[in-house]
Amino acid sequence: MKPYPLLRRAAPLLLAATLLGLAGCDQLGIESPAAEAARREADGKAIGAACRHAARSVEMCFEINKRADRPAMFAGWREMNDYMRENSIEAMPAVPPVVTAADDSAEEAPTAKGGKATKKAN
Repeated sequence: MKPYPLLRRAAPLLLAATLLGLAGCDQLGIESPAAEAARREADGKAIGAACRHAARSVEMCFEINKRADRPAMFAGWREMNDYMRENSIEAMPAVPPVVTAADDSAEEAPTAKGGKATKKAN
């Protein structure tokens, strides 16, 4: 009598199922180290390019984005700088938000019946 005939038949099937399962790890959201490094580098280049286009220095970019990859940020900043110089593109600095005082008109609210606005009591 042969020992474990069922195991001998099932072993190749189990091996094939295991290999197919491991081949689908990318679909499970598990990133390989190479894919993660490529993603971090692409993110760093995008951040650096955006900083250059917003007229920020590379040092300010480093300060704002502490967790990003510095060499990739510098490479993106430099590539955007070269591109902007070649194509005569002006930097677009970010405009700080304007804070205005509250108007009396902002405190007025329409009433349900007459449709006229009345001032709220403070």
